Order: sequence, then C-alpha cells, then structure tokens
Amino acid sequence: MFSKILIANRGEIALRILRACREMGIRTVAVHSTADESAMHVRLADEAVCIGPPAARDSYLNVAAILSAATITGAEAIHPGYGFLSENADFAETVEAHGLTFIGPTAAHIRTMGDKITAKTTMQALGVPLVPGSDGELTNLDEARDVASKVGYPVLIKAAAGGGGRGMKVAHSEAELAEAWSVARTEALAAFGNDAVYLEKYLNRPRHIELQILGDTHGNVVHFGERDCSLQRRHQKLLEEAGSPVLSPEERDAIGATATAALATMGYRNAGTLEFLYQDGQFSFIEMNTRLQVEHPVTEVVCDIDLVREQIRIAAGEKLGYTQSDITFSGHAIECRINAEDPDTFIPSPGTIEVFHPPGGPGVRIDSAIYAGYRVPPFYDSMIAKLIVHAPTRAAAIARMQRALDEIVVEGVKTVIPLHRRILADPEFQRGDYTIHWLEQFTSRNRS
Repeated sequence: MFSKILIANRGEIALRILRACREMGIRTVAVHSTADESAMHVRLADEAVCIGPPAARDSYLNVAAILSAATITGAEAIHPGYGFLSENADFAETVEAHGLTFIGPTAAHIRTMGDKITAKTTMQALGVPLVPGSDGELTNLDEARDVASKVGYPVLIKAAAGGGGRGMKVAHSEAELAEAWSVARTEALAAFGNDAVYLEKYLNRPRHIELQILGDTHGNVVHFGERDCSLQRRHQKLLEEAGSPVLSPEERDAIGATATAALATMGYRNAGTLEFLYQDGQFSFIEMNTRLQVEHPVTEVVCDIDLVREQIRIAAGEKLGYTQSDITFSGHAIECRINAEDPDTFIPSPGTIEVFHPPGGPGVRIDSAIYAGYRVPPFYDSMIAKLIVHAPTRAAAIARMQRALDEIVVEGVKTVIPLHRRILADPEFQRGDYTIHWLEQFTSRNRS
C-alpha cells in the first residue's frame, strides 16, 4: 500500500480523497493555486505545495508543476479526482513514466473512451447497445443527411471529443440540419480543438441512467448499480438518485451483466461509469467516464462501499475481494448539488461565505470544503457542496432531503438551494415522472 498520495484537485473532492487516505493511514500532499491557499484540503493535508496562480491552466492543469510537487514531497501516487486532468490520457501516461502510480484507469482506456466515436464502436463490438446513428465520424453534410434520413428526425449532432453539452445540436428536420451541423462543428473546434462530429437519433423522453463499475488488475469487474441523473440543465447534472425510480432489479441486473462482461473483456481497471439513455425499456450507451463521478456518494450509501478507498486499493494492486453476488443495495439515496449560483438565472455567485450551518440527523451526509469566512473564488466550478440523504424508501428519502434543505444555511453567496426545494416539492418529481428534458421545462415554467 502507498505511504503518501498527492491529490491533484481542489474543493470537496480533494477533501473527500484526503479523508479516505487518512482512514487508510496514508499521508497526503495537497497542491493548490494561490486562490486556494486557505482551502480546507490545504489546511488538513500533511503537506501542501502551491503550484501556480489562480487560472486553472497555470495551476491545476500544470502537469510539470504537479509532477514536481510529487517528486519533492516523495509522493508515490497521484489521485486526480474528477475534472481537471482526471481524464487526460497524456497526464496518466506521464505520471506512470515518472515512476508514480496514477490512481485511475490505464492511459489507453482513457484515450479510447475519451473519443466518443471510438468509445461507441468499442462498446458496440463488445455487445453493448447503442443509440441508432452514424457508424463513426461524419465527414460532410451529405453523409449527415443520409444517416438522418435512415434513423429519422429529430437527430442530434454531437462532438466526438465533447462533453457538457458543447458541440451538441438538435435538428428536427432536414431544413435545420445544415445549421446544426455547422454550429456543432464550430463549437467543438473552439471547445476541444477537434471539429469531428457524429449523428445520433434524438430521443424525445429518455432517462439518463449510469452504471458504476470497478475493475481490479486481476481480471475482476463488478458493478454497484445505477444512478438516475436525468435532472440536468444544459447537460449539467443538478440532482441524482440511486437507484432509478423507473428501473426494475431485473433491468439493473441485465444491463449490469452486459456492462461488466464488456469491461472485463477490455481488461478495464479502477473506477468507471457507463452512461446510457433509457427509453421504452431500452438502454443505449452514450459514453463512459473513466474516473470517479461527482455523484458517487449516492452509490456509496446504498451499497455501503467507499469507492475512493477501493480506487486506492486497486491502484496498489490489491484484489477487489468480493464478487457481484456480494454486493447488495439498501434503500434509496438522493444527492443535491449545491452550486454558488443564482437559483433563477444560474449566474455564478462567488464571494465570502458569511454563515455556514450544515444539516444533520439520521441518513444525512454533506460533502463540502466550505466554512464560514471561506471565499468562493470565481475561477473554478461553482459547486460548493453536495447534500446526500439515504432512507429505506424513495418517499422517505424525499422527505429527508426536504428536511435537510430546510436546515442547511449558506449566507454570503447565492445558491440553488431554493430551486432544490421547489423540485423536491413538485408532484411530478415525487412520482419519479421526469426525463432529461424535465428540469429545463420546470425552470422555464417557474420563471414565467
């Protein structure tokens, strides 16, 4: 097992990794920008190294500075968390080339799954179902027209190297296709330096279902059930549930068996999440995240598993130590992302936290690195906390989350807590009657 790990991230995920290391008896190194010198993970780490100015490109994306920090502190491994360099295959490769362990998948698997076209063709070859669409990159508009006529409108033009909704445009007819094609490629080039796009059938009422998996270096792969991440705004998740209100245990077992078999054939290691669109009882693979997810806590509480601890164990070469039949699912969990944003306009709201009172009581967990007096910087993602509840049933989890949302106090910045309260009180949400389009329709209704 490692004696010292460098945490190449910030905020609540850096603190989450630090806590797992502390419980395992592993010393930690925090890296930070000048904007984060008073951050909680910096205060609590055994060692801390400043790696640059506030801009992420000069600090948290500065590979040379991170590797130098690992070298001078004697760290043996680097945990990338999520975001920043977590899905950068070149970074993973460089870490290993410097004699350090990258706590995550192999660079080859990150590279394969980082290109959505390659990921889809790989999964299709391994028996995982896909959304109908093009077989690969579209090279011209005529090809797009041909595929669209075969799968039927509406269709979705998507960036091959994309994420977060960038380089993604819907065309409801052939008349709209040319503009969608042009805009998607322009956005993709600006965001990712790659204008490659492909086409999928646009599903009008799908759920976003994702499957958490772990694989070790001894050929063992298991899944920890599904998360329903359908509540999204502009393809950014806001609230997640485990399990899904619409999935049966039989459906979970079936897609889980398909996914784990595929990843075992690949020889996949460490944590990963397969994302699907689910409509009319059919799963369609859309992408794989080769890292820990923001919403991993809902899986942890329903499965009683520490996913970060497991990531570290796997990276150290240990076996999982359990099989699929050993994994059980208990109750229901909900996570609300607490962003420092205006709850109506979603404009970021950086500033100083004047008062912070976290909720408590049975079945309540909050993952956050903020404290009274902490200044939320304007340079990074606006999420400042994740509020997670666990209860025997979904109805009980909703009631518990409503109670927790009434207890939490964050003053000094605007947050989306009022929006979460409205969502939890909505009858459609309480029935589990929503799709990936529901939240934008809900917020539009509430503004009108």
